[in-house]
Amino acid sequence: MPSQTKENYLKALFNLMNEKGEISLTELSESLVVSKPTANNMIRNLKELGWVSYQKYKPLKLTKAGQKQAALIIRKHRITEMYLVKKLGIGWEKVHAIAEEMEHIKSPLLFERMDQVLGFPDFDPHGSPIPDKNGVIKKVEFHLLSELELGESGIIIGIENSTEDFLKFLNQKKIKLGDRVEVVEKIEFDESVIVNIDSNEMQFSKKVADCLRLK
Repeated sequence: MPSQTKENYLKALFNLMNEKGEISLTELSESLVVSKPTANNMIRNLKELGWVSYQKYKPLKLTKAGQKQAALIIRKHRITEMYLVKKLGIGWEKVHAIAEEMEHIKSPLLFERMDQVLGFPDFDPHGSPIPDKNGVIKKVEFHLLSELELGESGIIIGIENSTEDFLKFLNQKKIKLGDRVEVVEKIEFDESVIVNIDSNEMQFSKKVADCLRLK
């Protein structure tokens, strides 16, 4: 049974692999805010468990077993977030920290029951896919708002940035998943965009446009 620390390393490795493809020990240590020697010791432990492939001076990689372990941790996290939003009415900007704690609970029955009560959702409140019981994650095709051309439109299906500050920003703008967005102007100078959402025009910086996933 992996410890909470091991689980945090597995999840960090999984997320970095999806983001960057290859991961260095330095990137891992920076992500977890630990020293390189500390990260190196844990990687050796994970390698002994068969969850990480690691050779000196080469990128870190999760093995298939390691990827499954990490995906199952993420499954618990995302089911928890969905339950907190849908069944307890907690705002989507507040659920991440709670789910970070609950994802380490060793009770498959609890998460299976939560999943059942929710109706077996495919996505969490932020539009990220929930891994299945085998750790398989559904691939989702999407475009970022910043990639759309003038006159193109799409429906918001997820976000790249689930920090509390960004989610509060979306709340203030009354933007949610399922909204249709149409690009009505692209401003070359700062790469910002003016969009139409529910008959309301608003301007987004490139930073914001890079964080909205559309289909």
